[in-house]
Amino acid sequence: MKICPQCNEEVEDSFEICWNCNYSFTENRVIEPEEMPFGNRSLECTHCHVKLVFSGNYKFHEGTRLGVLGNIFEAFVNRESFDIYVCPKCGKVEFYTPLEE
Repeated sequence: MKICPQCNEEVEDSFEICWNCNYSFTENRVIEPEEMPFGNRSLECTHCHVKLVFSGNYKFHEGTRLGVLGNIFEAFVNRESFDIYVCPKCGKVEFYTPLEE
């Protein structure tokens, strides 16, 4: 996890943009919704009807680490990867399986 220098929110290491304030860690500035990346999908918020912004790919896993043997058990854990899209107006988050390129 990393801390956003703009709003002090905790953000996943794999995210390039803060989910809370749209701070870009690669450009070191807040990005306006018109400038934000839209990924390889054209998606619209079902609430606001504005284009969803691609926030990054996040890898989830099931299970916990169990002390010294935790790393061994991690080999048997189910892992999933999702593309995350966020509405810049209302903050709604949607998860999608990555498209194969």
